Amino acid sequence: MTLFPETVGDMMSDSILGRAQDRGFIRIETHQIRDYTTNKQKQVDDYPYGGGRGAVMQADPLYRCWAYIREHFATERSRTIYMSPCGETFTQAKARQLLADYDHLILVCGHYEGVDQRFLDECVDEEISLGDFVLTGGEIPAMAVADAVCRMVPGVLPEAACYEDESHWNGLLEHPQYSRPAEWHGRAVPEVLLSGDHAAVARWRRKQAILRTLDRRPDIFRPEQFQGSKQDKKLLAEAMEEHRKQKGSGA
Repeated sequence: MTLFPETVGDMMSDSILGRAQDRGFIRIETHQIRDYTTNKQKQVDDYPYGGGRGAVMQADPLYRCWAYIREHFATERSRTIYMSPCGETFTQAKARQLLADYDHLILVCGHYEGVDQRFLDECVDEEISLGDFVLTGGEIPAMAVADAVCRMVPGVLPEAACYEDESHWNGLLEHPQYSRPAEWHGRAVPEVLLSGDHAAVARWRRKQAILRTLDRRPDIFRPEQFQGSKQDKKLLAEAMEEHRKQKGSGA
């Protein structure tokens, strides 16, 4: 639900998501909220009660658009989400939960100073934010949520490893990636990646993921996930010691 369906539609119909729609794995529809007004001017906003700057999106056009979507597209496992800086911060875990629990999402994109609270109270199941900042509209957050969820739908990507090996899937940030050539601007690809030893490569990547997470996002690092095997415990100990030395040397 948006005031800019062409912009959203073009973005969501390109590249991987576009091909996934062509193959029937996902379906993304954009709905112009102005089409559901009852006035000739297609006005969707008005001054806020109580005064203040800006305008507020009116409840009735939003409701009419929402009701149409509910009637023609919704399923028993449908959920309405309003993109709002007041909402829960979006995470990979949240994307996984939405995919697991629902097969249809209605993403409401606000604009101006926001939307009439009565529409939120009556029609919206939850509010989601991309973070502690404010944008001019909800379209960018809605596209981010749609992309994060849709890319995990079976068939959209070649295999589950395409997203399971990435940042935030298992509590770690993704390891560094390299491509050809083997040397660029005097910087060489780590030798282990050229060795052909798949076990050594896997161990190096996991260790680098630990180091990167400790360095950049210690708030999400969970040592308990490395208690499963002796190899994992040893790897964690090595990474922790290396990280301590790097911090001590100022590297």
